[in-house]
Amino acid sequence: MESTGTTFRVRTANWAEDGAALRSVREAVFVAEQGVPVELEWDGLDPGCRHLLAEDAQGRPIGCARLLPDGHMGRMAVVAPWRGRGVGRALLRAMLAQAAAAGFSIVRLNAQVQALGFYAREGFQAWGDVFDDAGIEHRAMQLALQGH
Repeated sequence: MESTGTTFRVRTANWAEDGAALRSVREAVFVAEQGVPVELEWDGLDPGCRHLLAEDAQGRPIGCARLLPDGHMGRMAVVAPWRGRGVGRALLRAMLAQAAAAGFSIVRLNAQVQALGFYAREGFQAWGDVFDDAGIEHRAMQLALQGH
């Protein structure tokens, strides 16, 4: 799966081959920028997940996302200079297409509260109370994949 924007592309990534690139985005966004403890970020689940990697025109990693075997999406991140340029939307839509192709009827995620609007614009519905995850407020969201 590959999607090309004017200055970036989103492609399917393999943890064994692309782990360093995926790690670089997550380290920059979650660990360095947002202060997520390293031991929480690296939960050991990555080898069993589907991954997407966004790269700039020179092939440098600029965004990522993963889908767990149970249909939960997470670890979606875009490095700061690339935010607001469609990278997150491209990653999200590509991951929803992968989830649908894998046979999932619902995708769930735990969104950071500041990103609720981003996911809502793509059709996700929030449910439940706000909760703390790694010192950041989150809320559960889900999307039924009919028509995606």
